[in-house]
Amino acid sequence: MAPRIAGWALLAMALAWPLEAAADVYVLVDANGKKHFTNQPDDPRYRLFLKEPTEYKLKPAGALGNMRNPGDYRLRNPSARQPDPYNNPLLRGRPFQQHVQYAARANEVDPALVHAVIAAESNYNPKAVSNKGAIGLMQIMPDTGRRFGAKVKDLYSPKQNIAVGVRYLAELIEMFNGNIELALASYNAGEQAVLRFGRRVPPYPETRAYVPRVLRYYESLKPAYAG
Repeated sequence: MAPRIAGWALLAMALAWPLEAAADVYVLVDANGKKHFTNQPDDPRYRLFLKEPTEYKLKPAGALGNMRNPGDYRLRNPSARQPDPYNNPLLRGRPFQQHVQYAARANEVDPALVHAVIAAESNYNPKAVSNKGAIGLMQIMPDTGRRFGAKVKDLYSPKQNIAVGVRYLAELIEMFNGNIELALASYNAGEQAVLRFGRRVPPYPETRAYVPRVLRYYESLKPAYAG
């Protein structure tokens, strides 16, 4: 998430910084006067810009088994002029479609969006682990998994990983009143980062690249409306 303005040699330095610092936002002004923002400072020249806000905290969630019956759903921000997202011919035969369909229905999320996130996060590799410790298909951090009742070992299960990721994504969509761009930015950078920057996509290079990438996947998986 942090801009690598001084090269990979600074990665080791970043690991030595306190973990709690990642909750705040830092700024570095380079020699050309350009400002670089990050929530994970990897250079000692970064200075505190904004403290962690307390405007909104995601509500505690129960175990994965507490999801609604998959037949009891409605898509968030539905439109009668759109095709049924749960009967999308473009998703047939895609990897893990059964798990995606179940979790999407249970959490009232478009399954095409879920596939777009999986494609961007792991390219459908259930064993993927990022250098920050995010796990599986939807790259779930262990802390996020625990909030939804999943242990680290559970996150390597495609079914459990998708269940956690979709539930978290649904909460973010609700938190930002159906704004998919802000929900995706929060999924990548954390909801607090989006709040800190006035409910806008944070100016982190990774997040600024991530959001349009997922949206391109998403658009490619949505059937055209013919009526």
